Amino acid sequence: MATLLTSPFPQTAPEIRSARPGGHAWPAAWAWAGFRWRLGLVLLLLLGLLPVVPQFYHFIQSRPGQLLADPLLTLLPVHDVSGPTFALIYSSIAATLVFLTPRPKLLLRALWAYYLLQLLRMLTLWLVPLEPPTSLVVLHDPLMDRIFEVTTQPIVRDLFFSGHTATMALLVLAGRGRKWRRVMVLMTVAVGLLVLVQRVHYSYDVLAAPFFAWLAYWVAGRVCKPRFFRF
Repeated sequence: MATLLTSPFPQTAPEIRSARPGGHAWPAAWAWAGFRWRLGLVLLLLLGLLPVVPQFYHFIQSRPGQLLADPLLTLLPVHDVSGPTFALIYSSIAATLVFLTPRPKLLLRALWAYYLLQLLRMLTLWLVPLEPPTSLVVLHDPLMDRIFEVTTQPIVRDLFFSGHTATMALLVLAGRGRKWRRVMVLMTVAVGLLVLVQRVHYSYDVLAAPFFAWLAYWVAGRVCKPRFFRF
């Protein structure tokens, strides 16, 4: 995760310009048909996940997996830190949305990256069935608990890779500016440590998460980058 301090996406002149908000940004982007259909398509794809994701995660929960040895977890205490974890996550998401909303090109890439990240995570969860660490403390998400109805069956086998850490890493990449990324990297590291303290993930899940976030963001850049519409 520390590698995120040095972004794999250097700020070129076009990228710096795209990161600056302006009253003409949305009209200029909307005038391009490629932007409109890419935005409409990714919104439809994200909406299409809504009926699929809960069923998929209930399938993951019903499937037995393998219990892993994780020496790093033995070095950390065990606590319920649901409150601080989601305070960091949701405040980071809100701040990123405020930053991206007046920057339609960056917002489009972030939306595609988030969609691709969900597909990657569903793929790895299907390929790598795992049992949660033995000392797990159920993580209570005030939003996801309602979506998945986990009051009757908590989802605890959604392990590799850590979706919470990957989402935070994606927010690092979606923003611009050294100060922004330094702060977001620290918050990403904090979330990664908190989910380990809660034992809802192995350290392998957390360490792998930034790589998948980078992959999703990189592919999203290819999806959203015609030769005449630089990101």
